[in-house]
Amino acid sequence: MEDAGSLLVIVDAANVVGSVPDGWWRDRRGAAERLRDHLAAQGVPGHDGPVEIVLVVEGAARGVEPVPGVRVAAAPGSGDDHMVALVAEAGDRPVLVVTADRELRRRVEELGAGVAGPRTVRPAPRHPGTD
Repeated sequence: MEDAGSLLVIVDAANVVGSVPDGWWRDRRGAAERLRDHLAAQGVPGHDGPVEIVLVVEGAARGVEPVPGVRVAAAPGSGDDHMVALVAEAGDRPVLVVTADRELRRRVEELGAGVAGPRTVRPAPRHPGTD
């Protein structure tokens, strides 16, 4: 963890990646790595102060490595449960959880976290044949 005063941004990788039907299901790990790289390069729009970004991965995306600017947390079980635990561990630190999952949003809001949708951090959709 970084400075207790910095904003902790927890990103639901599966939910953000799954918010755009761009073929992510063919390579879940690769999609999570592209999201990680986008977060490392772009940060979190609208948050210019100190920010710690944690990308929570699960399932086939486990094994994604961290990069400078983005810590990767592999959920040992449910990604949602892991994100709730991270929020609980943050104590009084400001936390923003990026997800569209309604139940997860409800759970983390009960713990005092803010929530934002996938568009907050999602890279522009990739179009086949334009790489």
